[in-house]
Amino acid sequence: MTAQPTLTLAQMADEVLRTADGREKTALAHKHAATWRAAREAGTPLEIGTATPPMQPARPDRPELLDPRDVPQRKPGSPEGRNAILHAIAHIELNAVDLHWDIIARFTHVPFPLGFYDDWVKSADEEAKHFNLICDRLEALGSHYGALPAHAGMWRAAQDTAEDIMGRLAVVPMVLEARGLDVTPGMIKLFKQAKDHETVAAMDVIYSEEVAHVAYGSKWFHFLCGRENLDPKETFHRLVRQYFHSTLRPPFNAEKRAEAGIPPDFYWPLATA
Repeated sequence: MTAQPTLTLAQMADEVLRTADGREKTALAHKHAATWRAAREAGTPLEIGTATPPMQPARPDRPELLDPRDVPQRKPGSPEGRNAILHAIAHIELNAVDLHWDIIARFTHVPFPLGFYDDWVKSADEEAKHFNLICDRLEALGSHYGALPAHAGMWRAAQDTAEDIMGRLAVVPMVLEARGLDVTPGMIKLFKQAKDHETVAAMDVIYSEEVAHVAYGSKWFHFLCGRENLDPKETFHRLVRQYFHSTLRPPFNAEKRAEAGIPPDFYWPLATA
């Protein structure tokens, strides 16, 4: 039999983006991440290659995607409200899987050290794990991903920054994922009060690993600023004002943001009063 040709990393990323089912997408993400790691550990890294990723990743038929204003609000203290929170988290994590593979596939024309790809493959692999952790909890509680409508605007930041790698790094990890560091402790507290220890354990894993994802964004944003002799803070403010269609909202998790390499003078000037 003729051996199958080895996919490039960009082709692997494109394959994930074109897979609709969430469980299948995350299984493929784990497989490709393992292939990348094994090649790196063997000292024979895969070719990065090129791809033409879709502007919108493949998605399952459910959940129904609604304008954020039309997504039903539920009382967070109720079982239904906690299920709605888990469903929203699963939706965010599935989008995060695609966002991290998209940054690999879409910007291969920008020269980066291999460490850039190491970081985003690792992040994409962890986001796939996070999606499955939350889906497992939804199913254990008698629900599933797709049972409720979800936010239709999650991919807008990717579309807006499809031709601007610095804009992508500024808005996705350094704004959107940093926001997760702000709000996750409150959600963990909610599930602790409900004595849902399994969900708390899952969210503790997510919280601890998301700090590194934000840090990768800050690291490579500063790398590009240094290479292009740009002031990182001024550039960050300019790009967030250009691409992020809202203001940043306190309270901020200053400790975790600092751990991720984002000091207060990056985000406070962009915040609402």
